[in-house]
Amino acid sequence: MRQGDDLKPEDTSDLKQENTVKTSEGHVTYGMRRGMDLTQAEAAHKKRTAISGIIIFILIPLTVIGGSNLIGHHSYMLDSMVILIYTMVPFFMVFERRKPKAREIVLIAMMSALTAVVHMMFHFTVPIQAGTALVIVSGIALGPEAGFLIGALARFVCNFYLTQGAWTPWQMFCWGILGFLAGLAFNKANIEQLKSRRFNFVAAPVIAMIFALIAAYTSYLIIPGKDNTFFGWRLYAFGAMGLVLAIVLQHKRLPIDGVTLAIFTFFVTFIVYGGVMNVAAMITSAAIKGGQPVHTDTLRTLYIAGVPYDLAHAGSAALFIFLFGETLIGKLERIKIKYGIYR
Repeated sequence: MRQGDDLKPEDTSDLKQENTVKTSEGHVTYGMRRGMDLTQAEAAHKKRTAISGIIIFILIPLTVIGGSNLIGHHSYMLDSMVILIYTMVPFFMVFERRKPKAREIVLIAMMSALTAVVHMMFHFTVPIQAGTALVIVSGIALGPEAGFLIGALARFVCNFYLTQGAWTPWQMFCWGILGFLAGLAFNKANIEQLKSRRFNFVAAPVIAMIFALIAAYTSYLIIPGKDNTFFGWRLYAFGAMGLVLAIVLQHKRLPIDGVTLAIFTFFVTFIVYGGVMNVAAMITSAAIKGGQPVHTDTLRTLYIAGVPYDLAHAGSAALFIFLFGETLIGKLERIKIKYGIYR
């Protein structure tokens, strides 16, 4: 193929009918019709985010927990399919005013397949959680709705090779929510100008997480409880409080650079993925004959035992995104611009 032949004439005409809209939150949205002004774009974006939040934080947890308790742990395939349907709703709302193009769907399918394949490759060779990092990259580059869809779909496909089970819907939810949060947290506008390691850009979330760790250790010194160790539920509970505080304090979206990407990946993976999957282990175990009951003592034990694995998971994902995150996001941004893809 000669240089310049990869973009066909019909593709060029499509691009001429589209323009770029920059919202007040820093998003650059490709594929907007000329009749859709800035106010309409922002309103549509807020609508999608609200619906995504309802689906992710209410409908999907109710579906996963309800499926495990009401139908039984054998309902995981049904739960997984329902979650995939849920994740498609906010994603296809991006195309509310127009028909989706094949190139837009292909990019989502490509990133889902790449995430699944890379994750399995590292799973069988080097113990690095590259799949988690790629889900976060997808959320940053393609938006929160696409990030959740890619995370859920990639995890579903992975488990056909790594074993399906009652844990599958939970893993789909966790990977999806990492992509969703990454899409909300980072600023993609003028990506080349955002590669800054100035501390003031990320001071609020860093200070919030340090404060959370200090509060967790202080609570352990004052009320040690039955744990007799600092490494347990306090890291997850106070870490979650630190994330909420960081959201409140951070008025601007995070810049895209290796250090910021690594710090975000580490804390979100450890707190969100690890925290949810420990709860999942308790619920799925209770549904099996002879399993541990749903009880605070069981959860406390799981959180203590889960800290080493969650630290290794979060650390390896952070290392991968530190090394390759900026490059991958830049490549995806250039693909979107070249082919006039939806965001």
